Amino acid sequence: MKNDKMKNQYRVNEQIRVREVRVVSDAGAEVMPTRKALDLARQQGMDLVEISPNAQPPVCRVIDYSKFLYQQKKRQKELKQKQVKQEVKEIRFGPQTDEHDYQFKLKHAIEFLEEGNKVRAYVFFRGRSILFKEQGEVLLLRFANDLEEYGKVEQLPKLEGKKMFLYLAPKKAGVQKKSQQKRDNERREAEAKEAAKAAQEEAAAKNGLFANAKGGEDILKKLQGDD
Repeated sequence: MKNDKMKNQYRVNEQIRVREVRVVSDAGAEVMPTRKALDLARQQGMDLVEISPNAQPPVCRVIDYSKFLYQQKKRQKELKQKQVKQEVKEIRFGPQTDEHDYQFKLKHAIEFLEEGNKVRAYVFFRGRSILFKEQGEVLLLRFANDLEEYGKVEQLPKLEGKKMFLYLAPKKAGVQKKSQQKRDNERREAEAKEAAKAAQEEAAAKNGLFANAKGGEDILKKLQGDD
C-alpha cells in the first residue's frame, strides 16, 4: 500500500496532460511541448516524471521511474532510521533510599539519558513518610547534580500529592546503544569511582550534609546557575 501511495504521488508519461513542460537535466532546463518531452524519454528508454506539478509550466525529469521510486523509498527509510524516538523513563525512590540502591538507579538514569530519553525521577511517600519530604527533595537535588553531565533539569523537585517529581532531559541527541562489552567495562569503571565517592559522601552525611533541606541549598543554587 505504501508503494501504491508513492506511485500515485507523481504523474508519469501519458498521465501528464498539460500542453508543455519544463524538462530539467544535468545540462540545464528547457521548456518544450509535452509530446516532444515524451518522445525524448522514449528515445532514451526512460520515463517522463512530473516532479513539480505546481510550477508554471510543470517541471519534469527524464528518468527511470522504477529506480526513482526505489531511491525515494530508500531515502525515506534512512531519514526514519535517523530519527530518535524519545521516551520518558521513570526512576522511583523511597524517602530513605540506601546508597547501593541510589547508585543502581543513577546508572540506569545515565543510560536512559545517553540514549536520548527523558528521565522522570520521583520519591514516593507512603503514609507518614510524607514527614520526610525534605529528605526526598535533597535526594532528588543530589540526583540532578550527579547527572548534570548527562542531562539538564526541566523541572526542579515538586511535590504532587504523595510524589515529588524531578524532570531531566538529555543534553545530547540520542545515540545508538553501546555494545554490551563496552557498557560492562564502563560500568565497572563507574562502580569503582562511585565506591570511592560513596565513601566520601557517607562521611559527609554523618556531618549533616544531607540531613535536611538546607543541605541542598548549594546544589539548588548550582543547578539554577547552570540555567
